[in-house]
Amino acid sequence: MWKSQFSSVAWRVFRSGEKKNFSFFGSRCVQDRMISICSHSKLLRPPPLVAGVYGQRNVSILAYLGRNLLRIRYIVIGSLVGGGITVSQTLQSWKDKLPDFGWLADQLPDTDNVNNYVEYIKGMPSIVRHRGRLFRERLRSNGSATLGHLGNWFGSFKGEALTNFSKGMALFNGLSEWEELPSSNFPLIAEESDTLSRNPGFVEDDSLDLQLRFQRHVERLEKENAELRHLLISNTNSTSRLRPSRRSLIDMYSEVLDILADYDTSYKTQDCLPRVIVVGDQSSGKTSVLEMVAQARIFPRGSGEMMTRAPVKVTLSQGPYHIARFKDSEREFDLTKESELADLRHEIELRMRNSVMDGKTVSKEVIALAVQGPSLPRMVLIDLPGVISTVTNEMAAGTKSDILDICRCHMENPNAIILCIQDGSVDAERSNVTDLVSSLDPLGKRTILVLTKVDLAEENLINPNRVKKILEGKLFPMKAVGYFAVVAGKGNQGDSIEAIREYEENFFANSKLFRTLNSSQLTTRNMSLAVSDRFWTMVKESVEQQADSFKAKRFNLETEWRNTFPKKRELDRDELYDKARNELLDEINALEDIASKDWEASLRDKIWKRMSPYVLDKVYFPAAAEDSVGAFTTSIDIKVKRWVDNKLPEMCVEVAWDTLREKLVDIVAQDARKTEHAALFESLKNAVIEQAFAAHAWDPKACHYLRVIQSNAIEDHNVPDKAAWETAVQFMEATIKEQLVNMERTFRKMVGPGWSERWLRWANLQEAQIRRSLMVEELKAILRARKSRKPYLEPEELALASRNIEVKGGSATSEELRDVWHHLYHKQFLQDALSSAKECKNLFVHYQNGFLEAADCASVVVFWRLQRMLNATVNALRQQIVNKEARRLEAEIKRVIVDWSQNADVKKKLIVGRQVELAEQLKQVRLIQQKLEEFISALNSSDPLDT
Repeated sequence: MWKSQFSSVAWRVFRSGEKKNFSFFGSRCVQDRMISICSHSKLLRPPPLVAGVYGQRNVSILAYLGRNLLRIRYIVIGSLVGGGITVSQTLQSWKDKLPDFGWLADQLPDTDNVNNYVEYIKGMPSIVRHRGRLFRERLRSNGSATLGHLGNWFGSFKGEALTNFSKGMALFNGLSEWEELPSSNFPLIAEESDTLSRNPGFVEDDSLDLQLRFQRHVERLEKENAELRHLLISNTNSTSRLRPSRRSLIDMYSEVLDILADYDTSYKTQDCLPRVIVVGDQSSGKTSVLEMVAQARIFPRGSGEMMTRAPVKVTLSQGPYHIARFKDSEREFDLTKESELADLRHEIELRMRNSVMDGKTVSKEVIALAVQGPSLPRMVLIDLPGVISTVTNEMAAGTKSDILDICRCHMENPNAIILCIQDGSVDAERSNVTDLVSSLDPLGKRTILVLTKVDLAEENLINPNRVKKILEGKLFPMKAVGYFAVVAGKGNQGDSIEAIREYEENFFANSKLFRTLNSSQLTTRNMSLAVSDRFWTMVKESVEQQADSFKAKRFNLETEWRNTFPKKRELDRDELYDKARNELLDEINALEDIASKDWEASLRDKIWKRMSPYVLDKVYFPAAAEDSVGAFTTSIDIKVKRWVDNKLPEMCVEVAWDTLREKLVDIVAQDARKTEHAALFESLKNAVIEQAFAAHAWDPKACHYLRVIQSNAIEDHNVPDKAAWETAVQFMEATIKEQLVNMERTFRKMVGPGWSERWLRWANLQEAQIRRSLMVEELKAILRARKSRKPYLEPEELALASRNIEVKGGSATSEELRDVWHHLYHKQFLQDALSSAKECKNLFVHYQNGFLEAADCASVVVFWRLQRMLNATVNALRQQIVNKEARRLEAEIKRVIVDWSQNADVKKKLIVGRQVELAEQLKQVRLIQQKLEEFISALNSSDPLDT
């Protein structure tokens, strides 16, 4: 009873606590607490009398709890949705504030490369283990002999030696205490080494091969060191280019061919060395084949148009980068970029067009191009213009024969490999090149036939047996050592080399026509490898023979030099040019050693020689006809002033320019007598001087300065002293006497020799001279009739003289009489002026006292003014020459020398003679022999894989 009461009380306590807690977790805690308080499980059971009432309450509790749980779900779901939206908006705002990293997608490697790199990294452990295994095997094989020798050496020691050795090792290692090594240990080492040496897998040749390779490397390094030391201590000019220290065999061989091409432009010497000659009909695909071998589209193209207008020598070699470079240029074209490929094709086309001259369509000039790249075959190929059958209107008349001559010139070389390109899509009977090839190589020992466009041949349903006969050498009349079928294009100029190679491989793999043929005769790769092998085989067979021939050529040239030019140095054109340049510059500096009086004497003589005809004929002679001294002076002042303002300064500058040139030429001629190379340098020095003076222009301000000086000098009418007066008289007398001498010479030509000369020298008079003699006699009478008269004849005097001549049996026209009168009157005037000058020589006192008009000495004042102007002009020009123009001329000569130093054609034209020709040949032959010997040495010491 008390148990049931106690249970009822506990249940009510539980229910009251449950009503106070509205959450599920609160009621659960109270319930647990009550359960822990109660020690009897029966307390959880309601009394039997009230079991129905308590069951209804439990259902209501469950409904209440479910309703509360549904409310919590809505709250949690709403909170999650709202929080998610808020977080999404926050992340989006952060993302918008970050910079754009889209450009990284273009810079980062693609997925395929990354995967390949990851696979490579994953495979590194296996590679390392494999290399380590090989290293251990090689170490075991090569080190066994060394260990055997060490064992024998240690085993031969005695106990004392071993003890000393152990002591020394202990001291070397810094040990304070040491132990004596038992001598029995060393025989064990020896026994182990003997066991290793008795290994049957040991080969002694491997050790020798390793030593030889190290020796080659040591010799190569020593050679490079010697070249570097020579470069540092030698004084080479800026134009010389040393050979690179390490070069491939094909580069060395290509350099030999270039030197031979410069030595013999007719290619008769170069034809003795092998290279691959690519020939074929026009549009047969030979350029495409060459591009497939070079792995780049390097040649210009045209639809049916002739694009190969000159031979192109292509040197193929291996390198880390795919580049191309011309022999005479430092620019490298990146063949992996389409823009630089276009530039290269444009440059080749420009060089081809520039090489064509004299209205020709093709040229013999070879364009040298070097191409490097990974996996390229090492050889030298020459692409020739395609053989044509018809000359179009756009071509020169002899284009067909010119192309054949170019092909023969290169193919006549007995060591050249002829790569004959034949279009496989056309009939064999239409080929033009096969007859040419068979005529030059009838046995086919150096010919390789390449059949192109075989994909078009299959499309045209060509008979398979016919193609098989071509590749077996049974269809064409020509013979060859190899036959190949290739596909060098797909018909589209924009296709890449990789796409064409893939197309070629797929075609031959799936072709029904070529599947049955020998696979080694298919694809461009097999063809290029076969050509490369043949090329190096012929090089090895012929290069030593060519070196011997040049050795004999060198001996003959050296013998000729010793016998023809003994005790003379062998100077080539470049060295002679440098020597002439130094001599010419020294001669320019010698202008400064000329004395001032020599400059002035030369300038004075030349300027007055140019001035005197104008002064006497245009100024002094007309002014002397005036009636008074004032009119005479006025006429002279006007004419001289006009002359000074217009032409006199320019004329004096021209005279100074001629004087400077004459002095330089005289110095060069004097030094030429002292040098041993005068004959060689004469043309060069004269040409340099001519070119320098043609480009040299006098200072334009000099004429203005000279005009001011001359105007000031000519306007001074005052003779200062008697010495100046006497100098002016002497100048006047010298000038008039010189003119009288010239006039007498002219008269002698007009009237002939005199009576005494005719008798003594048996000279006869000509008819014209007899007629002029009659005119002179009549006109002398008229001239003596009046002392003062005009310088021209009156009409009456002309008629009288003409009538008197006719009476004497002669005849004379008015023009002839006036001409004779001019010379006669001029001669008489000069004689009178000379007499006047002699009379005025001692009349300076009359001039000072103002009796100039009475003494008739106004001419002396005129000549004094002219002399003063002449002296001032000479002094100004001399200073200008010495201080300025000589230096400007030296700079101009240096410019010409520098410009011509890079022009081999100018040197060859101006420096001529057997001496220089022989020296040039000796230099080139020695260089060729040296390059050939270096190539042979490198060829013999190279690995077979290098070729």
